[in-house]
Amino acid sequence: MKSIAALHAVVTPWSDGLEPTDAELNAIEPEMPLILAERDLLDAEIMTLDRTPTEVDRQRLRRARRRVLAARTALENRAAHLPSSGDAA
Repeated sequence: MKSIAALHAVVTPWSDGLEPTDAELNAIEPEMPLILAERDLLDAEIMTLDRTPTEVDRQRLRRARRRVLAARTALENRAAHLPSSGDAA
């Protein structure tokens, strides 16, 4: 029997371009509250796919939607206060 470890390099060659750069990670960091809020909303929606939503489910959905809206608002407000790269100083 052949070991797959011997073929590992052939199966999944490693490339330096697979990992995000520090600059890319830093660009994503301010968006993390929105990403997490959207994930929580998706989780709440998935829980109600195969059943009739209860009052608790509806409350969970409303809270998740409010968190998404709050995170979007905060992100947009933060972006509105940043100087754009095209501004002449």
